[in-house]
Amino acid sequence: MRPSRRTVLTATGGAALTAGAAGTGAAEAAPADWAEAAPADVAEAASPGGRPPATAQPPSRELRALLREIDPARIEATVRKLVSFGTRHTLSAQDDPARGIGAARDWLLAELRSYAAGSGGRMTAELQSYVQEPGPRIPTPTRITNVIATLRGSVTPDRIYVVSGHYDSRVTDVMDATSDAPGADDDASGVAVVLELARVMAKRRPAATIVFAAVAGEEQGLFGSAYMAQQFKAAGADVQGMFTNDIVGSPTADDGTRDPYTIRLFAEGVPSSETPEQAAIRRSVGGENDSATRQLARFVRDVADNEATGMHVRVVYRRDRYRRGGDHIPFLERAYPAARFTEPAEDFAHQHQDVRVEDGKQYGDLPEFCDFDFVGRVAKVNGAALWTLAQAPGTPRGAKIVTTLLTNSTRLVWTRGTEPDLAGYEVVWRETTAPEWTHVIPVGDVTTYEIDLSKDNVFFGVRAVNAKGLRSPVAFPDPQA
Repeated sequence: MRPSRRTVLTATGGAALTAGAAGTGAAEAAPADWAEAAPADVAEAASPGGRPPATAQPPSRELRALLREIDPARIEATVRKLVSFGTRHTLSAQDDPARGIGAARDWLLAELRSYAAGSGGRMTAELQSYVQEPGPRIPTPTRITNVIATLRGSVTPDRIYVVSGHYDSRVTDVMDATSDAPGADDDASGVAVVLELARVMAKRRPAATIVFAAVAGEEQGLFGSAYMAQQFKAAGADVQGMFTNDIVGSPTADDGTRDPYTIRLFAEGVPSSETPEQAAIRRSVGGENDSATRQLARFVRDVADNEATGMHVRVVYRRDRYRRGGDHIPFLERAYPAARFTEPAEDFAHQHQDVRVEDGKQYGDLPEFCDFDFVGRVAKVNGAALWTLAQAPGTPRGAKIVTTLLTNSTRLVWTRGTEPDLAGYEVVWRETTAPEWTHVIPVGDVTTYEIDLSKDNVFFGVRAVNAKGLRSPVAFPDPQA
């Protein structure tokens, strides 16, 4: 029996209901339950009602096995090895085998190549270099080198996901290239996450391509990531998601309080790349909270805020912290969905500081201030997001709300994906004031769907589903006249 519009509008989030459709009727799916009970603090934080969002995806057996292989001891070893190079300042020595950014670069390449050797030819590792011309923090022409490993997808290799950390470091004076700059938290911790994921995933066969990157030049101006993003853009690469891990080494704030089961994820709303035409559409229909990056952040919550990672993902609705920036920004500027992972509260005495003791207080970004079990859980959050993205279908393309006629129902259209295991689609919706998708409606393997709800009253989205039941991030539809 088709419900009335009043029934649909008053249904609570997650309640089962039947939706009227043109051609295909479908029952709304109840929220996916976590496969096992989540820790109380994680479960309570997942949604205002203490439940996961309606779009949540429980971790598969394959994903659980992958996450169990993440080793905090290996992460610690990576951080301490990077610290051992003394300084990794972008302007430091590039040809000294023991000290400086060149020594760190060569070690990172050797590590990634060792993982690639066990990949059956699926992973390759290489240096990506260019010469940066002088600028405010680059006094002379300087070679910037990213260290990149690419794990090629076995089904849709042209679809790409990127995870990065920056391996350069600094002290109080951003131009000081000679003093010890251990950079344990900022950002050996993020590089250690990237390397550990590369090690664990190299032995596996993702459907889409995953790129693991240790970039340079971040502290001098996001140079390495900007070059990498521009190379992708120039090649017309289909980068559907990018995460940078920057300062993910400690859950301890400057006042000593600890939050060891939370990681922040910074996700912008209005896109950095928005054109005037896109801005006009957004102003007319809303969508400030529905950029591709916000959908990516919701996806991370869906697949990584659970007992398998042991973490709560605190999504922050802004591009980055005040007066700060990270390696996701060059990707955002080139219209790629990108977000930044950062520890829950920072201790600024252990960032961008000369190593010293003042009034009995230790300053400097030293490894003893890192919590490697915490970094291991951050790696699990990244791993859950990346692996599910790579195994699930890509985000639907061409999603539109048909606005030809003025009606109190809503017709959605989209383009069918090309994945061979694509099983169908789901329509999601929520009140315009709700931060999470609250309702999910399976609609089958179709490219159009009509629902007896007014497009003027709620927000809609579309996501793809494959034969294994893995869901893509949501596509937010534009109006189609």
